[in-house]
Amino acid sequence: MSGSPHAHPVDPERVAHARARLPGREEAARLTSVLSLMADPTRARVLFALDVVEELCVGDLALALDVNEDAVGYALRLLRTAGLVTNRKQGRVVFYRLAEGFPEPLRDHCLRQLVVLSNAAPGDD
Repeated sequence: MSGSPHAHPVDPERVAHARARLPGREEAARLTSVLSLMADPTRARVLFALDVVEELCVGDLALALDVNEDAVGYALRLLRTAGLVTNRKQGRVVFYRLAEGFPEPLRDHCLRQLVVLSNAAPGDD
């Protein structure tokens, strides 16, 4: 890189450590795909709602989120395709829940902490 005041790597040991710990390109692509899926407000709120009450049908989710059933149905279809939610049928009613193994630390810490961080004003250090 031209104009660089020093040769790289400055710290070859840390560069090697970072490379060893980074996800591969394919894994990073899958991760960003899931994060993009969760970036939609309705889909994110569906995940939070299902975390809080364990399972709900489309109509009840729509009432809880104060959105229409079509929006909830579409969100659930995408989340189910991605493997983040599952469903079960009871008669004519389909109930949705977080997929088995949905990471509890993601729900309880990571997602909520990201909301807190996003509320912090830039330069609040």
